[in-house]
Amino acid sequence: MTETRQALITGGAGFIGSHLVDRFVDEGWEVTVYDNFTSGKRSFLEGSPATVVEADCLDAQALIDAASGCEVIVHAAADPDVRIGVDNPTRHFEQNVVATQNALEAARENGVSDFLFLSTSTIYGEADVFPTPEDFGPLKPISTYGASKLACEAICSGHASTFEFNTGIYRFANILGPRLTHGVIYDFVHKLRKTPDTLEILGDGSQDKSYCHIDDMVEAIWTTLTHPEAERPVGIYNVGTDDSTTVTRIADLVCEAMGLEDVTYDYTGGVDGGRGWKGDVKRMLLANDRLKKLGWSPAYTSDEAVKATAAWCAENA
Repeated sequence: MTETRQALITGGAGFIGSHLVDRFVDEGWEVTVYDNFTSGKRSFLEGSPATVVEADCLDAQALIDAASGCEVIVHAAADPDVRIGVDNPTRHFEQNVVATQNALEAARENGVSDFLFLSTSTIYGEADVFPTPEDFGPLKPISTYGASKLACEAICSGHASTFEFNTGIYRFANILGPRLTHGVIYDFVHKLRKTPDTLEILGDGSQDKSYCHIDDMVEAIWTTLTHPEAERPVGIYNVGTDDSTTVTRIADLVCEAMGLEDVTYDYTGGVDGGRGWKGDVKRMLLANDRLKKLGWSPAYTSDEAVKATAAWCAENA
């Protein structure tokens, strides 16, 4: 009889993490969710057979114990709020860098075969090559969030090479889909519920970025985990759509999903040339060539991902 494979997913009660839990469970894995529930939601795990450990990634020993017997660790836990870094940069260091170091130590202590780290496109800073490939450099993040994630990537690479396990590093575009709990679409829906005739838009609305559906993101991770030609011991992958869309276009699509007409857009003007906030990257489009060589391609365009998510948020958020 084949022994059930085991995986630990930190942040598994969050938007992205819970979808990864679903995929691993569907593939027959025994899953342990490790989450402190500061932003994760128990409802996202409702009906799941996953074991839940309620603890913080800053508790190194708890992480080591939770990973016992696991073959794979997916480190999805992080503080995703780019804007918080302006007022509290230490929070990004602790919740991203220190937490990732602890998760990697849990991998080392338990002899895992694969450590999957969820990074971000913000590590590129203000790239001047579009679509931006994984070997673009030098990397100069413009937010403490992006800087903390870049530090995590380096620590992942060092651990994988030193302690001989595989690490997948995923630089995501903006991820959308059911269970979304933050971000521009989430914010727009809640603002329009309060004031249906006026929508405040941070920045000048011209911010132009890639928006990737959660289903495409999960498939990308699964592809690299299972494909024999995936890069090892360290694989770095961009995950995004082949196109982009603007914040103003997103506003149009959200209004359409909510059945609102004649909405007045109130642009704040933003900072530093129309950014929504300090550290906001104005343009982002990623090259997906490495993933495409493994047979992956996005099923959704940016606008399609926005439309599907806006419809879900309008009904559920």
